[in-house]
Amino acid sequence: MEQDTGMFTVPQTIGSVLCCKCGIPMAPNAANMCVTCLRSEVDITEGLQKNVIIMHCPECDSYLQPPRTWIKAQLESKELLTFCVKRLKNLNKVRLVHAEFVWTEPHSKRIKVRLKVQKEVLNGAILEQSYIIEYVQQDHMCESCSRVAANPDQWVAAVQLRQHVSHRRTFFYLEQLILKHDAAARAIKIKQMEQGIDFFFSNRSHGLKFVEFVGKVAPVRSRTDKQLVSHDIKSNNYNYKHTFSVEISPICREDLICLPPKVALSLGNLGPLVICSKVTNSIALLDPFTLRHCFLDADQYWRSSFKCLLTSRQLVEYIVLDVEVVSSEVNVGGSKYALADAQVARVSDFGKNDIIFNIKTHLGHLLSPGDYALGYDLYGANNNDIDLEKYKGLVLPEAILVKKSYEEKRQKKRGKPRSWKLKTLNMEVDDTKVRGDQEKMSNEYEQFLRDLEENPELRFNISLYRNKEYQPSEMASVTDGEDLPSVPLDELLADLDLSDVEDGGDSMRE
Repeated sequence: MEQDTGMFTVPQTIGSVLCCKCGIPMAPNAANMCVTCLRSEVDITEGLQKNVIIMHCPECDSYLQPPRTWIKAQLESKELLTFCVKRLKNLNKVRLVHAEFVWTEPHSKRIKVRLKVQKEVLNGAILEQSYIIEYVQQDHMCESCSRVAANPDQWVAAVQLRQHVSHRRTFFYLEQLILKHDAAARAIKIKQMEQGIDFFFSNRSHGLKFVEFVGKVAPVRSRTDKQLVSHDIKSNNYNYKHTFSVEISPICREDLICLPPKVALSLGNLGPLVICSKVTNSIALLDPFTLRHCFLDADQYWRSSFKCLLTSRQLVEYIVLDVEVVSSEVNVGGSKYALADAQVARVSDFGKNDIIFNIKTHLGHLLSPGDYALGYDLYGANNNDIDLEKYKGLVLPEAILVKKSYEEKRQKKRGKPRSWKLKTLNMEVDDTKVRGDQEKMSNEYEQFLRDLEENPELRFNISLYRNKEYQPSEMASVTDGEDLPSVPLDELLADLDLSDVEDGGDSMRE
């Protein structure tokens, strides 16, 4: 503006003065000394710690925060940097500006941290200075690790997780939830049992916290017991072993249930034949003929517990001959369904008889003529259920379809690796099992993997990792069916290891 009006302005310049020590020109400051002379006169790091000794547990990779707290932290992590800074004394005399690690050999037992601090010195001048602190690690096992090293079987709390069913599908899913939330990180031993899993902890509070976690992801009931191990009369100290018995509801996803009359009446005359559509800390029940649904929490179920009429191991494969949708697609409990009238026939009857069933199904939005579906064969089933006999005059449907089947399309991909994989818990497995039991477990695990591919809701709460051994081929993408369900690549996580990071930065980009 001033140049446009033609006014004369004097350019402003910063004046310089001579340092009172060395005489070089410099910008004026409160001390009238240059930075070099000021640092030679004043050392703001005087009186601050330069060497610190820290206790490190080599077993669990944790550090001792006096007096008795152990903190888990990886090398060059934010948690370790915070721990190192908090261990310094007299740091309140200066103002901390920046802190960072200085690289050292991982096996050197040394951790170096560079701190940048500020402090007001002569005549109000602020001086900034950097210095390095060296932390010396001394190996010292924490209480839990020393107890495990002395006696690996010396546990204080045991959680016995059980489900009285003929399969392990629930435990496969529960294992992935435990891994994702790191719920069993404090377990000193995990052992696979006949109808469940045993978790052993070195502290009662750790076992109690694990029981609370299981109660948030599954409908359970639990009871606790304790056994006296030792008693010190002089100090009046008691040592107990605590046992938590946790029973998971025997109702599983895709089970067919006949509700007891009292339960059906309390739920607004639901059913009585319903399908369990989802199991979390509550049980979701769906009427496949009216699309009515309800939720039973753990307290409601165990107050009037009931068993399933047929389980998913008794599913029969059907072929769909004709489908006529009778209602529009609706959203029920987060899932989409549509009522339809269908004509189906058992695959096992092909070439033997001409039995055709006219049924009503809730899968009208998925099924088309020629598709295959899995359902319960009530026409040929022999049901000896007490609750079913209480309904006099109830006409049972000939079949109830549960889900669409992709078995024929999977035949083309049999033997080919998946593009994803799951992690497993480090469990002690009994190797003395019969070969048939091992084959049964492997088949159940394969069925669990197929359920994850078919159901996006089921894999929403678990972590799937990329399979490095998987190499897609162009021929496979052409021959495989497009309708075959699979896991999208954007849902997979990169399984990173420290060894991969040290070898190169390519794995970090995944």
